[in-house]
Amino acid sequence: MKFYVAVTDDSWFNYLHALSPLPDEVNFWTGIPVREEPGTPWLFKLHAPNNFIVGGGYFTYYTQMPLTTVWDAFGPLNGVDSLSTLQQRIGQYRKEAISLTTSIGCAVLSQPFFWERERWLPVPTDWSRNIVSRKSYDSETSIGSQLWQGVTQRLPRPVSQLGESVPGGFGKPQIVRPRINQGAFRLMVTDAYHRSCAVSREKALPALEAAHILPFSEAPTHEVRNGLLLRADIHRLFDLGYVTVTPDYRFLVSKTIHDDFANGREYYALHGNSIALPDRLASYPDPTLLEQHVSEKFRG
Repeated sequence: MKFYVAVTDDSWFNYLHALSPLPDEVNFWTGIPVREEPGTPWLFKLHAPNNFIVGGGYFTYYTQMPLTTVWDAFGPLNGVDSLSTLQQRIGQYRKEAISLTTSIGCAVLSQPFFWERERWLPVPTDWSRNIVSRKSYDSETSIGSQLWQGVTQRLPRPVSQLGESVPGGFGKPQIVRPRINQGAFRLMVTDAYHRSCAVSREKALPALEAAHILPFSEAPTHEVRNGLLLRADIHRLFDLGYVTVTPDYRFLVSKTIHDDFANGREYYALHGNSIALPDRLASYPDPTLLEQHVSEKFRG
């Protein structure tokens, strides 16, 4: 099994380690794109002279997003207490002033774990101080096997409880498909719809929100198929049942908007239009969930 040791900002680690309860996901900022399989373990290695592995998580998703969108998606799970602090810290790494619209690389990690100092692992013998980002290891090699054994002895819960296991062969470590949480859902839905409202085609990111077709309390999944990227006002109307999307992907507007507010001209102009859909069929809105929204939420 392939896994990574990633150089980690000390204050990012300390901030997240101190959170209670521990988060289900975190945003690991990185200047180098990530193209790994979801579920790949990432281990946190602090900057020298703290040459120790101090925790980790499971890779879920990578994208680049503006700072404001990243803060809206993760808030303190970015490892800082405010958007201005995030802006300052990213600027320090880039050695230049950056704006709130500057895009940063986001590696979303699920089910993170943070160890107390007495449980920290020394870095492997082949670790070089010239590594500035991350290094891959394989549990099938001698060094990788020894390191991963040390990790599993420190995991807070069995790996099988973290998500859905992907078979890796008898007696071999397994990749775990990570659970998608709220922050990852926001980024994944935003990318799936090309950062454009599925109904109005609005492209101003601060005005867009990742909407659940059915609330998490009713359909406990943050999968992209339970999502739509909508302009904030349309999202609000969708949640209240004033608008809906049919299983054949048409946008409908309830007559009760006019009845309740003596308005709604802009929305009625969109009535009956087909929504924009993701490129991948696997990311299309689930027709079953849409049908449930039409039958149970839509005001007709």
